[in-house]
Amino acid sequence: MHIIKLNAIDSTNSYLKGLSTSGILQDYTVVVTREQTRGRGQMGTSWSSESGKNLTFSVYKKISCIRKEEIFCLSMATSLAIVRALKKFNIPRLKIKWPNDILSANQKVCGVLIESIIKKGELDAAVIGMGLNVNQTNFNGLPNAGSLKLITGVTYNLDELMHQIVKELQFIEKLLVERNLEELKSQYEGNLFRLNKPSTFADKEGLLFMGFIEGVSGTGKLIIRQENEVQREYDLKEVKLLY
Repeated sequence: MHIIKLNAIDSTNSYLKGLSTSGILQDYTVVVTREQTRGRGQMGTSWSSESGKNLTFSVYKKISCIRKEEIFCLSMATSLAIVRALKKFNIPRLKIKWPNDILSANQKVCGVLIESIIKKGELDAAVIGMGLNVNQTNFNGLPNAGSLKLITGVTYNLDELMHQIVKELQFIEKLLVERNLEELKSQYEGNLFRLNKPSTFADKEGLLFMGFIEGVSGTGKLIIRQENEVQREYDLKEVKLLY
Protein backbone atom coordinates (compact mmCIF):
# COMPACT_ATOMS: atom_id res chain seq x y z
CA MET A 1 0.00 0.00 0.00
CA HIS A 2 1.38 3.37 -1.11
CA ILE A 3 -0.11 6.34 0.80
CA ILE A 4 -0.22 9.94 -0.44
CA LYS A 5 -1.23 12.40 2.29
CA LEU A 6 -2.56 15.85 1.40
CA ASN A 7 -3.66 18.77 3.56
CA ALA A 8 -6.46 19.80 1.21
CA ILE A 9 -7.74 18.79 -2.22
CA ASP A 10 -10.95 19.30 -4.18
CA SER A 11 -11.62 15.55 -4.50
CA THR A 12 -9.41 12.57 -3.67
CA ASN A 13 -11.16 10.58 -6.40
CA SER A 14 -10.40 13.23 -9.03
CA TYR A 15 -6.79 13.51 -7.85
CA LEU A 16 -6.26 9.75 -8.00
CA LYS A 17 -7.94 9.43 -11.40
CA GLY A 18 -5.58 12.12 -12.67
CA LEU A 19 -2.59 10.19 -11.36
CA SER A 20 -3.84 7.04 -13.08
CA THR A 21 -3.74 8.73 -16.48
CA SER A 22 -0.18 10.00 -16.04
CA GLY A 23 1.51 6.67 -15.37
CA ILE A 24 1.29 3.19 -13.90
CA LEU A 25 -0.03 3.30 -10.36
CA GLN A 26 0.72 0.71 -7.70
CA ASP A 27 -2.28 -1.37 -6.67
CA TYR A 28 -3.81 -0.04 -3.43
CA THR A 29 -2.35 3.44 -3.89
CA VAL A 30 -4.22 5.57 -1.35
CA VAL A 31 -4.82 9.32 -1.40
CA VAL A 32 -6.01 10.73 1.92
CA THR A 33 -6.68 14.35 2.83
CA ARG A 34 -7.46 16.38 5.95
CA GLU A 35 -9.89 18.54 3.98
CA GLN A 36 -11.86 17.77 0.82
CA THR A 37 -13.31 20.94 -0.66
CA ARG A 38 -15.48 19.42 -3.39
CA GLY A 39 -16.15 15.84 -2.32
CA ARG A 40 -18.57 13.96 -4.55
CA GLY A 41 -21.21 11.35 -3.79
CA GLN A 42 -23.46 9.12 -5.87
CA MET A 43 -25.15 10.66 -8.93
CA GLY A 44 -23.43 14.04 -8.54
CA THR A 45 -24.39 14.70 -4.93
CA SER A 46 -21.88 16.49 -2.71
CA TRP A 47 -20.03 15.27 0.36
CA SER A 48 -18.65 17.76 2.86
CA SER A 49 -16.99 17.42 6.24
CA GLU A 50 -15.09 19.39 8.86
CA SER A 51 -11.35 19.59 8.28
CA GLY A 52 -9.26 17.04 10.15
CA LYS A 53 -12.19 15.36 11.87
CA ASN A 54 -13.24 12.78 9.33
CA LEU A 55 -11.69 10.18 7.06
CA THR A 56 -11.77 11.13 3.38
CA PHE A 57 -9.67 8.96 1.11
CA SER A 58 -9.58 7.11 -2.19
CA VAL A 59 -8.03 3.78 -3.16
CA TYR A 60 -6.72 2.82 -6.61
CA LYS A 61 -7.65 -0.81 -7.22
CA LYS A 62 -6.64 -2.99 -10.16
CA ILE A 63 -9.77 -4.97 -10.92
CA SER A 64 -9.46 -6.77 -14.27
CA CYS A 65 -10.76 -10.00 -12.65
CA ILE A 66 -14.36 -8.81 -13.11
CA ARG A 67 -16.15 -7.44 -16.17
CA LYS A 68 -17.30 -3.84 -16.41
CA GLU A 69 -20.95 -4.89 -16.08
CA GLU A 70 -20.02 -6.55 -12.78
CA ILE A 71 -18.69 -3.35 -11.18
CA PHE A 72 -21.36 -3.56 -8.47
CA CYS A 73 -19.40 -6.53 -7.11
CA LEU A 74 -16.65 -4.08 -6.15
CA SER A 75 -19.28 -1.90 -4.47
CA MET A 76 -20.45 -4.89 -2.44
CA ALA A 77 -16.86 -5.80 -1.53
CA THR A 78 -16.11 -2.24 -0.42
CA SER A 79 -19.26 -2.02 1.71
CA LEU A 80 -18.44 -5.33 3.40
CA ALA A 81 -14.84 -4.24 4.01
CA ILE A 82 -16.01 -1.07 5.78
CA VAL A 83 -18.49 -3.01 7.92
CA ARG A 84 -15.83 -5.59 8.83
CA ALA A 85 -13.36 -2.84 9.73
CA LEU A 86 -15.81 -0.87 11.87
CA LYS A 87 -16.77 -4.02 13.77
CA LYS A 88 -13.12 -4.25 14.85
CA PHE A 89 -13.63 -0.87 16.55
CA ASN A 90 -16.85 -2.06 18.23
CA ILE A 91 -19.12 0.27 16.25
CA PRO A 92 -22.69 -0.91 16.98
CA ARG A 93 -25.63 -1.91 14.77
CA LEU A 94 -23.84 -1.73 11.43
CA LYS A 95 -25.85 -2.14 8.23
CA ILE A 96 -25.45 -1.41 4.52
CA LYS A 97 -28.14 0.88 3.10
CA TRP A 98 -28.36 0.05 -0.60
CA PRO A 99 -26.32 0.61 -2.62
CA ASN A 100 -23.32 1.38 -0.39
CA ASP A 101 -24.10 3.77 2.46
CA ILE A 102 -22.92 2.47 5.82
CA LEU A 103 -25.25 2.98 8.77
CA SER A 104 -24.65 2.65 12.49
CA ALA A 105 -27.65 2.84 14.80
CA ASN A 106 -29.74 3.89 11.75
CA GLN A 107 -27.50 6.91 11.09
CA LYS A 108 -25.37 7.31 7.97
CA VAL A 109 -21.70 7.32 8.90
CA CYS A 110 -20.04 6.51 5.57
CA GLY A 111 -20.59 7.05 1.86
CA VAL A 112 -18.81 5.42 -1.07
CA LEU A 113 -18.21 6.57 -4.65
CA ILE A 114 -16.63 4.11 -7.11
CA GLU A 115 -15.45 5.26 -10.54
CA SER A 116 -14.38 2.76 -13.18
CA ILE A 117 -11.24 3.06 -15.31
CA ILE A 118 -11.85 1.45 -18.69
CA LYS A 119 -9.03 0.51 -21.06
CA LYS A 120 -9.60 -0.96 -24.53
CA GLY A 121 -13.27 -1.42 -23.70
CA GLU A 122 -12.62 -3.52 -20.60
CA LEU A 123 -12.57 -2.78 -16.87
CA ASP A 124 -8.93 -2.23 -15.89
CA ALA A 125 -9.12 -0.55 -12.49
CA ALA A 126 -11.32 1.54 -10.24
CA VAL A 127 -11.00 4.46 -7.88
CA ILE A 128 -12.86 3.81 -4.63
CA GLY A 129 -13.67 6.97 -2.70
CA MET A 130 -14.79 6.77 0.91
CA GLY A 131 -16.05 9.45 3.27
CA LEU A 132 -16.35 8.28 6.87
CA ASN A 133 -17.74 10.58 9.55
CA VAL A 134 -15.45 9.96 12.50
CA ASN A 135 -14.94 12.72 15.07
CA GLN A 136 -17.33 15.41 13.76
CA THR A 137 -20.29 16.01 16.05
CA ASN A 138 -22.28 18.76 14.33
CA PHE A 139 -24.29 17.98 11.17
CA ASN A 140 -26.61 20.95 10.72
CA GLY A 141 -29.32 20.26 8.17
CA LEU A 142 -28.48 16.55 7.87
CA PRO A 143 -30.86 14.78 10.27
CA ASN A 144 -29.84 11.26 9.23
CA ALA A 145 -26.08 11.87 9.40
CA GLY A 146 -24.04 10.58 12.31
CA SER A 147 -20.44 9.92 13.24
CA LEU A 148 -18.54 7.28 15.12
CA LYS A 149 -17.90 9.71 17.98
CA LEU A 150 -21.56 10.77 18.18
CA ILE A 151 -22.63 7.14 18.40
CA THR A 152 -19.98 5.80 20.78
CA GLY A 153 -18.53 8.87 22.54
CA VAL A 154 -15.03 7.76 21.55
CA THR A 155 -12.45 9.87 19.65
CA TYR A 156 -10.82 7.74 16.94
CA ASN A 157 -7.45 7.73 15.19
CA LEU A 158 -8.08 8.36 11.49
CA ASP A 159 -4.96 6.51 10.31
CA GLU A 160 -5.89 3.38 12.26
CA LEU A 161 -9.36 3.38 10.71
CA MET A 162 -8.01 3.84 7.19
CA HIS A 163 -5.44 1.05 7.52
CA GLN A 164 -8.06 -1.34 8.87
CA ILE A 165 -10.50 -0.58 6.03
CA VAL A 166 -7.81 -1.17 3.39
CA LYS A 167 -6.75 -4.37 5.17
CA GLU A 168 -10.33 -5.66 5.07
CA LEU A 169 -10.68 -4.67 1.42
CA GLN A 170 -7.59 -6.73 0.64
CA PHE A 171 -9.17 -9.66 2.49
CA ILE A 172 -12.55 -9.40 0.73
CA GLU A 173 -10.80 -9.02 -2.65
CA LYS A 174 -10.17 -12.79 -2.59
CA LEU A 175 -13.85 -13.36 -3.37
CA LEU A 176 -13.48 -11.19 -6.49
CA VAL A 177 -10.22 -12.75 -7.66
CA GLU A 178 -11.62 -16.27 -7.20
CA ARG A 179 -14.90 -15.09 -8.79
CA ASN A 180 -16.86 -16.34 -5.82
CA LEU A 181 -19.46 -13.70 -6.61
CA GLU A 182 -22.47 -15.55 -5.21
CA GLU A 183 -20.80 -15.76 -1.79
CA LEU A 184 -19.97 -12.05 -2.02
CA LYS A 185 -23.60 -11.24 -2.87
CA SER A 186 -24.85 -13.47 -0.04
CA GLN A 187 -22.66 -11.72 2.53
CA TYR A 188 -23.70 -8.29 1.21
CA GLU A 189 -27.41 -9.13 1.31
CA GLY A 190 -27.03 -10.49 4.84
CA ASN A 191 -25.93 -7.01 5.95
CA LEU A 192 -28.62 -5.03 4.09
CA PHE A 193 -30.57 -2.44 6.04
CA ARG A 194 -34.31 -3.31 6.31
CA LEU A 195 -33.87 -6.70 4.63
CA ASN A 196 -37.20 -8.59 4.65
CA LYS A 197 -38.82 -5.93 6.83
CA PRO A 198 -41.93 -3.94 5.84
CA SER A 199 -40.65 -0.57 4.63
CA THR A 200 -41.89 2.59 2.94
CA PHE A 201 -40.37 3.69 -0.37
CA ALA A 202 -40.75 6.63 -2.75
CA ASP A 203 -40.41 6.11 -6.50
CA LYS A 204 -38.83 8.67 -8.86
CA GLU A 205 -42.19 10.48 -9.17
CA GLY A 206 -42.36 10.77 -5.38
CA LEU A 207 -45.22 8.29 -5.00
CA LEU A 208 -45.09 6.25 -1.80
CA PHE A 209 -45.48 2.50 -1.62
CA MET A 210 -44.90 -0.31 0.86
CA GLY A 211 -42.64 -3.25 0.21
CA PHE A 212 -39.96 -5.65 1.40
CA ILE A 213 -36.30 -5.56 0.36
CA GLU A 214 -35.46 -9.08 -0.78
CA GLY A 215 -31.91 -8.54 -2.04
CA VAL A 216 -30.09 -7.27 -5.12
CA SER A 217 -29.88 -8.45 -8.71
CA GLY A 218 -26.67 -9.53 -10.41
CA THR A 219 -26.17 -5.98 -11.68
CA GLY A 220 -26.87 -4.40 -8.29
CA LYS A 221 -30.48 -3.33 -8.69
CA LEU A 222 -32.59 -3.37 -5.53
CA ILE A 223 -35.20 -6.15 -5.48
CA ILE A 224 -38.42 -5.11 -3.74
CA ARG A 225 -41.48 -7.28 -3.20
CA GLN A 226 -44.47 -4.97 -3.18
CA GLU A 227 -47.73 -5.38 -1.27
CA ASN A 228 -49.39 -7.04 -4.28
CA GLU A 229 -46.60 -9.68 -4.16
CA VAL A 230 -45.13 -8.36 -7.42
CA GLN A 231 -41.32 -8.34 -7.37
CA ARG A 232 -39.61 -5.40 -9.05
CA GLU A 233 -36.01 -4.30 -9.57
CA TYR A 234 -34.99 -0.66 -9.10
CA ASP A 235 -31.86 1.13 -10.24
CA LEU A 236 -30.11 3.93 -8.35
CA LYS A 237 -32.30 7.06 -8.06
CA GLU A 238 -35.39 5.12 -9.20
CA VAL A 239 -36.40 4.45 -5.62
CA LYS A 240 -35.70 5.86 -2.18
CA LEU A 241 -36.01 4.01 1.11
CA LEU A 242 -37.64 6.36 3.60
CA TYR A 243 -36.56 6.37 7.25
